[in-house]
Amino acid sequence: MTTNIEATDLGVSYGEVKVWSGINLKFSEPGLISILGPNGVGKSTLMYCINKILVPTEGNVKIDGEDVSELSFKDIALKVAYVPQASNETFAMTVMDTVLMGRYPHSGFNVSKEDLMVASKCLKVMQISHLAMRNFNELSAGQHQKVMIARGLAQEPDLLMLDEPTSNLDIYHQMQVMRMLSKVAKERGIIVLTICHDLNIASKYSDRVVIFSKGKVYCDGTPQEVITAENISKVYKVKADVTMVENRPYVLFYDGDLEDDE
Repeated sequence: MTTNIEATDLGVSYGEVKVWSGINLKFSEPGLISILGPNGVGKSTLMYCINKILVPTEGNVKIDGEDVSELSFKDIALKVAYVPQASNETFAMTVMDTVLMGRYPHSGFNVSKEDLMVASKCLKVMQISHLAMRNFNELSAGQHQKVMIARGLAQEPDLLMLDEPTSNLDIYHQMQVMRMLSKVAKERGIIVLTICHDLNIASKYSDRVVIFSKGKVYCDGTPQEVITAENISKVYKVKADVTMVENRPYVLFYDGDLEDDE
């Protein structure tokens, strides 16, 4: 049974600055969900609230009916895995040991045969088994990203959250990773929640798209329902045509900004 994530009247402020308020979202169906929106609208903030990195100033988040604020970090980690944005930080640890870190909520510091099997399977899913004994700090940025996704998968979560998982990848590997994430969501029956800036990549692989704008959920639905020229104009302030390619919206942008009509 898929886990149930529900945000009710959620609001977050950083000091005097209100990021958003009145956010109501529910994630309960397996699949790949992409969170879109301009910079600074609170896309990452939503993930921080779900995994208790950040305490909301209004409302609450519940996982399977339990308020996140009342759950321990370990309890959350048994259901939710979070892969942050890629960084330049590296460490002298093998890829296998890095991925095994994802097993900590299940096994602590005691690595079992089952943990090794799960980690090996995750490396295979991400097509990086050949890197298992390489040091993490010897890899490229794109390889780092794949290792971190494998570590998230090793956690065996019901909800896998990824903050810009394709940010360091070329177009071939962006497509490869998003295809893998879509496949994992369906085969494991889990929710995969990603933050994405590429509308066409999100459109091609997502089952559901949520767009944030100006502190609110602007629209929520299938790519066909959400990724439209009108929505792009209103949210991103740019002109675009949207055509259909393989039954998915494909966005063609025009140079130049729209005037702010508010």
